[in-house]
Amino acid sequence: MNKISRIHPVLEAIRSSPKKINKILLQKDLKKQSFQEILSIANKENIPVVFTPRNKMDQQARRHQGIIALVAPKKYTPLDTIMDSASLPFLLLLDQIEDPQNLGAIVRTAEGAGVDGIILPERRSAGLTSAVFEVSSGALVHVPVSRVKNLARTMDELRKREVWLIGAEQGSPKLWYEFDYTVPVGIVMGSEAKGLRRIIRKKCDEIRSLPLDGKVGSLNVGSAASVFLYEVVRQRQKKTFEAKKIE
Repeated sequence: MNKISRIHPVLEAIRSSPKKINKILLQKDLKKQSFQEILSIANKENIPVVFTPRNKMDQQARRHQGIIALVAPKKYTPLDTIMDSASLPFLLLLDQIEDPQNLGAIVRTAEGAGVDGIILPERRSAGLTSAVFEVSSGALVHVPVSRVKNLARTMDELRKREVWLIGAEQGSPKLWYEFDYTVPVGIVMGSEAKGLRRIIRKKCDEIRSLPLDGKVGSLNVGSAASVFLYEVVRQRQKKTFEAKKIE
């Protein structure tokens, strides 16, 4: 059972997926006005709300905002299901992202960019924990996530389905925008410490990089993912806009 202990993620979860919330704990001595919408939806959806002393809340979650929602774990989505529902696949492949904070931030960006699905390897990857849900500000509810046994083999399968795989790695002479992202595409991001593994790099169709003109040698993986994902958005929206102008 996942625990969400911040107001905004709880609100997002109860708005979008009330059936997944098993129970809500509210701190006894707090004013109800701050939780009015949550209480209203909980009442409508018959979600139990238990008013709980602060010390009991602290035992459930060290850092909470007077609320804790007990949520059913998010289920992984089969890759075939993601592909079948995507008219122009836009995927994000994450190779060994182990920090839940990074994964949550990337999920939030991916949801905002309209990614069709995120693909994670089974080993050496953060799971879909409460921390990931909270950092994503509830975006995890909306993004299909597939967990695969072998990421390299999955990349082979995607290439057979005519998905272009673009790896992000510092040092490539080709920049992030020097590719036509209006085709079916999967952005491949490496781990926080080591970047892309060699086998994963070899499976990519192209490698692109971001220029770094400062003194720091690399970007946080979440920041780099944001730039790549929104380049896909920019190019696709531009193509749609130009097509409408011709009509």
